[in-house]
Formats: sequence, structure tokens, C-alpha cells
Amino acid sequence: MEVKCIIFDCDGVLVDTEKIGNGILLSMAAEHGFEMKLEDAYRDFNGRNLKECFLHIEDAIGKNLPENFENEYRQRSFEAFKTQVKPMEGIVSFLNKLKIPYCVASSGPVDKIRLNLEVAGLLDKFENKIFSSYQINSWKPDPGIFLHAAKEMGFEVKDCIVIEDSKAGVIAGINGGFKVYGFANGYNNQDLEKEGAILFSDYEELSFLFQV
Repeated sequence: MEVKCIIFDCDGVLVDTEKIGNGILLSMAAEHGFEMKLEDAYRDFNGRNLKECFLHIEDAIGKNLPENFENEYRQRSFEAFKTQVKPMEGIVSFLNKLKIPYCVASSGPVDKIRLNLEVAGLLDKFENKIFSSYQINSWKPDPGIFLHAAKEMGFEVKDCIVIEDSKAGVIAGINGGFKVYGFANGYNNQDLEKEGAILFSDYEELSFLFQV
């Protein structure tokens, strides 16, 4: 296929935030009796609606989390993102070489996407090309956000590829009819491949695949 547009996920694909966000969430949840290893959080939480993650925690501990849990999590994570977020290794060079349109489609709120891209020094590359599940009320693994991004960018599904690092994201892409490349990080390899993603481990490898 001739690739005419690339749709990137954000966290774990463009910006290195997964360890930060999951670490804060697990730390806060532990205060209420929830236990999970970080590598399991990568597999179970990445790419999902935050409220679904909270429901998973509540089911495990058998009680509701405090009403202010989400606000406190967002406040703590935003503060951490402001100083700790970095671009994924090799992404700047990869984007600079691209000769086709690209965008970002994420389950996160627009202000979170913009903050992370800005701190990582990538915001100028994605201005007017940021699409959030919160804009259309559709979250992965539903394919809605990728279909929305493709339509807004002016391309058909067959002309686009999706780059993801989460099981939910790969399912969303495949269900939407997209060819999906899975960013393997050592924790997610089997899950991404099982769901139909073509694995790659760094952007140099992806550059070779696209000859950029």
C-alpha cells in the first residue's frame, strides 16, 4: 500500500509519559489497597479511557475510589509532565524526514496532549493536527478517534497507517480497517502482535520500513 498519512498515538509513541502516568496512578491506588506491577499497568491501562482504569481498580478493591481521586491524579500527573516529559528517542528525526502528512490521535484530553507535546518540544509539529477522544466522546478500543482523524486529515482509511503502543489502540486501529504498526517496548510485544500489529522497536527501524 502507498502510505499517504500517518496517525500517531501520543503517550508512549510521541512522548515518553507512560512510566510517569502509570507510576503516579499505581502509587495513588496503592493507598486504597490496590496492587499492580508497572509492567501489568502498561498492558492493562495504556491507551484506555482513564475512567475505565478507575473502574478496574474499584473492581479489584471492592469499593469506590474517593470522589476527588480523578482530579488529584490529573493534578499530580500534570505537575510531573511539566518537568519530566521527553520526546521518544528518534521521533524528532523521523518527523523531520517525513514527506507525507501526519497527525496525533489520542484518548487523552486536548490540554494534556498539548502539554505533553509542548514540554517534549513537539507541539509546533502538530499544531492543527491534534485529535482527542474527548472531542467526539469515543475512546479506544473503539476505532472512532482514528476514523475521525483520517477524515479530518482528508484521507481514506486505506491510505493511512496507525502507530500505537497499547493493546486498546491496536484493537481500535485494526477494527477501523487501518494497518497498524506497534511500538514494542518490552512489555507489550506479545499483546500488540497478537492483536494484529506489525512490530517495530525504534524509529530508525520504522524509517527503514518507510525509506525516510
